[in-house]
Amino acid sequence: MHTQFLSRDLSWLSFNGRVLEEAGRITVPLMERFRFLSIFSSNLDEFYRVRMPSMLLLHEIEPSADPENAGLLKHARTMIQQQQQTFGMILRTQLIPALCQYNINLIYNQVLPAAIEPQLKAYFQAEIMTFLQIIQLSGKNDSFFPKSNALYLAVICENGGKPEKIFIISIPSGKLPRFFSVVHNSIQYIVFLDDIIKRYLPLLFTRYKIKGAWNIKITRDAELDLADEYEGDLAAKIEKQLAKRDDGNATRFLCEPGMDEQQLEWLTTKLNLSKENMVEGGSYHNLKDLSSIPVKNESLNYPVLPPVQTSLGNDDSIFMNMLQKDSIIHTPYQSYNPVLRFFNEAATDASVKEIYVTLYRVAGDSRIVNALITAASNGKKVTVFIELKARFDEENNIRWSKKMKAAGILIINSIPALKVHAKVALVKKKSGDRFQYFGLLATGNLNELTARFYTDHILFTTHSGIVMELELLFLFLTRRRKPAGKKEIRFKQLLVAQFNLQDRFLKMIDNEINYAKQGKPAAIIIKLNNLEEKTLISKLYEASQAGVIIQMIVRSTCCLNPGIPAMSENITVTRIVDRYLEHGRVFVFHNAGNEQLFLGSADWMNRNVHRRIEVCFPVYDETIKHEIMEIINLQLKDNTQAVTINAALDNTPVPQTGVPIQSQPAIYNLLNQHQTLQL
Repeated sequence: MHTQFLSRDLSWLSFNGRVLEEAGRITVPLMERFRFLSIFSSNLDEFYRVRMPSMLLLHEIEPSADPENAGLLKHARTMIQQQQQTFGMILRTQLIPALCQYNINLIYNQVLPAAIEPQLKAYFQAEIMTFLQIIQLSGKNDSFFPKSNALYLAVICENGGKPEKIFIISIPSGKLPRFFSVVHNSIQYIVFLDDIIKRYLPLLFTRYKIKGAWNIKITRDAELDLADEYEGDLAAKIEKQLAKRDDGNATRFLCEPGMDEQQLEWLTTKLNLSKENMVEGGSYHNLKDLSSIPVKNESLNYPVLPPVQTSLGNDDSIFMNMLQKDSIIHTPYQSYNPVLRFFNEAATDASVKEIYVTLYRVAGDSRIVNALITAASNGKKVTVFIELKARFDEENNIRWSKKMKAAGILIINSIPALKVHAKVALVKKKSGDRFQYFGLLATGNLNELTARFYTDHILFTTHSGIVMELELLFLFLTRRRKPAGKKEIRFKQLLVAQFNLQDRFLKMIDNEINYAKQGKPAAIIIKLNNLEEKTLISKLYEASQAGVIIQMIVRSTCCLNPGIPAMSENITVTRIVDRYLEHGRVFVFHNAGNEQLFLGSADWMNRNVHRRIEVCFPVYDETIKHEIMEIINLQLKDNTQAVTINAALDNTPVPQTGVPIQSQPAIYNLLNQHQTLQL
């Protein structure tokens, strides 16, 4: 009997395993392989903070209550253990030796070279000691509470015949670089901050004999416990919860191997940790820092690809260009400048009177937000909906929220019990006695930093139906409440979660089912980051059984089980992991030859469909539709970076028949060709 729905968590771990595979590919530039190790490590930390808490809870439920979850925790831990072993093998036997070929010596679990000790000692005494905090764990001190994912040293000391003492030292990797670099005799030595502290512990514990020092790290539940209530200032609530985030339940206790069992048990007791969550780690933790190894050799990175310039905004006014035709850009292949120009020109154009925008993850030094502040100072009405509940970006978003509010921008701070994940903007420009509307709709965040690494699509349009419905959406958002019902606003152009998104997708799938039953061609192409929502998956199964051909590209979590006879035999699912993070969402319905094509912010997850405001939008311009179809077809043909998703969760490579196709470079070349033809 085949499983109807694959495990969300095991599928996600399978994706992280695919990331790890890139670190092991010899065709990937050396420092990029370190970056993939860093991404893997960062992803795993997030898994323990976000997903592991629910898995631990499910583990407490009797397996008979939910047979699909029986053995899930054990399976997940086995996958993680195997992946971490692969991680260590790649790092120790491949990447570190490869660095040596370039006279770069990353000191990893080795004795520090005597030749560079003077520089290391000087750095320790002049820089590191400034930030060291030493805490003794004893019966008299129960106040120490290690922060989530912070790095610590547990130091065991003795003084004559007196009982051993355990001290905790925080490793200040948030205040100093994780790696210290020094060149000696034409060799670059790179040393972990942890190892420098260990080496000079005798300078800190002059009255004790040091018996050992071990790296430890605690990962905690990161879920925010926000009350579903309307009264009170949400920003203040979130700031309060952020302060408590590091007080969450521990989901993992990592300890460097070698600590005595009795000492380890005493340490876990003092830190109020469960031995069930203890994981014997390697010599180092937080290896997401590997992406910051100080190696300055450009030949060891991906070659710099100049962004493809577009004709959009080459005129004096980007708004004049938009009045002539719809346009689209595809990041990071194409320049992000049109997005920046959209906001910059809106800020300085005297005829622009109103600007509306949703922000989910804001860049640390956002030029978009600075343009909005300029617009407000120029007397324009600026309304910004900023999502304060964007996980791990809450603090940054709160900071920007306060700064924009101080500049006179109307800030709409989140909707209780509902996240706004849409990525849209609207500009209203006075022309005579009427307004012209200009819309910007994207599949990814309005963030110029992530636009360098995330593949997304950004549509610039003046389509009357789309921009008028954008205004309706923003008017609703200013009310800061959940919809009273699906029919409160009857969107016809846009697909908006909480209103019509799921119903419209179900209807379009039903249309393909009807065509298939009539013996007509019926097909669906969907590209997502994550696929979990069971109603939509079940409808895809129904379509498959009716004969609809369904091709899917799902980057990360996929709960749909493809290729199963009598259930999903007409569905194929692939996953692409390469230089850039695949992030765009694309939905194509054959529609008897009159293709319907939508882009948008919404994955098919429970959270996106049922607990967020998402916006998917139609593409009407035939030139743009053709270009997107060219892009999606290259991705469907990828037989180099693509793998198949199946019940085995083993990232089976797509068979490489015919010419090798690597979709990301192919898309870059395609867009370059298009630009050449336009010149």
